[in-house]
Parts: sequence; C-alpha cells; structure tokens
Amino acid sequence: MRNPYDVLGVAKTATDAEIKKAFRGLAKKHHPDAHGGDPNAKKRFQEISAAYDIVGDKEKRAKFDRGEIDASGNPAGFAGGHGFEGGAGNPRDFHFTWTDRGGGETAEGFHAEDIFSELFGGLGGGRRRSSVRKGEDYAFAVTVSFEEAARGGTRRVNLPDGREIDVRIPVGMKDGQQIRLKGQGGPGKNGGPSGDVMLQVSVAPHPWLTRDGDNLKMDLPVTLQEAVLGATVTVPTLTGPVALKVPANSGTGTVLRLKGKGIPARGTAGGGEGAGDLYVKLVVALPDKPDPDLKKFAEGWKNAYDPRAKLK
Repeated sequence: MRNPYDVLGVAKTATDAEIKKAFRGLAKKHHPDAHGGDPNAKKRFQEISAAYDIVGDKEKRAKFDRGEIDASGNPAGFAGGHGFEGGAGNPRDFHFTWTDRGGGETAEGFHAEDIFSELFGGLGGGRRRSSVRKGEDYAFAVTVSFEEAARGGTRRVNLPDGREIDVRIPVGMKDGQQIRLKGQGGPGKNGGPSGDVMLQVSVAPHPWLTRDGDNLKMDLPVTLQEAVLGATVTVPTLTGPVALKVPANSGTGTVLRLKGKGIPARGTAGGGEGAGDLYVKLVVALPDKPDPDLKKFAEGWKNAYDPRAKLK
C-alpha cells in the first residue's frame, strides 16, 4: 500500500483536523454510491479508508511515524499481525475468535460512523445511509511441528464464514510469530475494506533438536568404543540421516558441526548457501544394563589420568 499521507494528500506534519478534513473530502468524492458502484471508485475508496485507518488514529499514526508499522498496519520487517495469546496442544488444532472492527471510536474522539452519516446522509433523497465498516478480523492460534516451522509448509484453515483458505507457513518460522493475511477476513460493509485473517503460531518442541537462531543443536550418544577409537556414526537431521565422523579420543562435550543442516535458507525447503548449521555434542553413553566384559576391562585398566585436574 502507498504511504497513507500521500493517499490522503497531506503532509506528515498535518494536524489531526487537516487529516480529517482531507479524508472527508476524498471519501465524499470517491464513495462508490456516488459513482454508480464503479469498481475503480470502490478500490480508490478502500485505499482512502485504509490510509485514514492509519493516520487518523493517533496511536497508529505515531507507530507509523516511528517506523514500527508499515502502510498496511503490519509490524515493520514482518508480514504478520499484532500479538495474540499463543495456542498449544495438537499441531493440527485451530482455535478462532473474531472482532467487528467497524464503527469504533477513533483516538480523536469521534465515531467513523458519524462521519459517513454526515457525508452521505443526503444521498438518495435525504435518506440516512448505513455506515461504512471494515469487515470482521478472524484471529486463530495454531501449533505447528518443529519440522514444519523449520522447513515451511501449508495449512488449510476453515473460516467462520464457511470458506477454506490455504495458509503458507514460511521457512524458518519462529515460536510466537504471527502471520497476517490482509483482506482475507469478513467482507466489508457499504464499500468498506475486508477484514484480515491473523494467525499466532506456536512451535511444538522437538524430541532431540533445539534451535539457536538459524542453527540447530543436539546431543548425540556414542559408545565408549566409538569415543576412544573413533568411528563413523549416523546422525538424524531435518532432511534425513547423514554420516558423521567421530575423531578418536573424543570425550563427552566434544562438539562437531554439520554444515548446512540447520534451518534451511529462506526461499527454499532444502539446505544450501544461507542455511544454518547443526551442532552435534557427543555424549559418551554406557550400556543400559551392566556389561561383564566392560566391567572386567575397567577393573584391569590402569587409570593414569585425572579427569578433574582442571577443577583444582
């Protein structure tokens, strides 16, 4: 969307009264009822209404001027909405609420309904016309799997009005982020813009992987023999199992890196340049049940080193 100040034809330094005056004039000029339902007039009118929704509200205007939101009302740098409480539970569960955004009182202390009643009350032989309203916003909380958040995917959402839409989960989605689908909510009234669909995304934990930015971390159990003599072991990753060479004399805490096996590069579901890495920390694990041979070996082994020397 264009800069709302440009849409309304006012300077950034304009007063609230000047912005309101500009909006009233443009709204009256371009209202669809004054143009026989011309779709171009409706589109222009919606643009004017959306612009006034930003700069006609003191709080939103301040956020826009500070660069915290863009011309569409989205948080700067992310195509998401404002916060909701995150959902939890089954990764396929959806919960929704919706809010009527029309006719609300603005920060300036007047009702948008009053403005349009005043502007268009005389049309059609003096009959008072219904107010222009933005459609309902549909808000959902959704939990996705760790793999789905990392690699991206698509979810189908059932809306309260009976429609179904496919929502793209972008690659590298983080826990707590929001997705906003502008204009996909309830239909506007009397030429008003459609509402939005907004999803608050929670990411389910992974059994062994944790996330650190675009990198992933995991603990990998290895046997005493593998740690002492070295070995090639199999490591499960987001894109399938890979071979990892364990150097000889590797103790618990040794960290090895698998390049490009972390969060995939943006814009692709695979690895490659720009992808994060997977950091594997070795953990020497003993058998679940006592091993007589291992016990006999340990009893005859002449321990010639002090593993706690660094603590003294």
